[in-house]
Amino acid sequence: MLVAGFFSVLGLVSWALFFFALYAFVDAAIHRDDAYRAADKNTKAFWLIVLGISAVVMKLFSIISFLPIIGLVAVIVYTVDVRPKLREVSGKGGPRRRGGGSSSDGPYGPFSR
Repeated sequence: MLVAGFFSVLGLVSWALFFFALYAFVDAAIHRDDAYRAADKNTKAFWLIVLGISAVVMKLFSIISFLPIIGLVAVIVYTVDVRPKLREVSGKGGPRRRGGGSSSDGPYGPFSR
């Protein structure tokens, strides 16, 4: 009974990782080709291939194998490094300022020494 519960948890983790990789793949497909060049990252085709293979590997192989771990590393690299740069270049992300304050403003007003 404990073994069956363990493998059902691994099955859920496997599905979660697959959907995480699928999300990264769709996000990579949405961005334009020139955004990758402007962000000084690899090409769109490179990331689509890497993330697509990662999603397939996460679905086909057991999470205990090393291949899904390599795929997970690729998805994490895209999500943490490439995606924020693409959003910054595309103008879709980044911190938003209310009131157009300067960069030296703190939470309660201007920061002065």
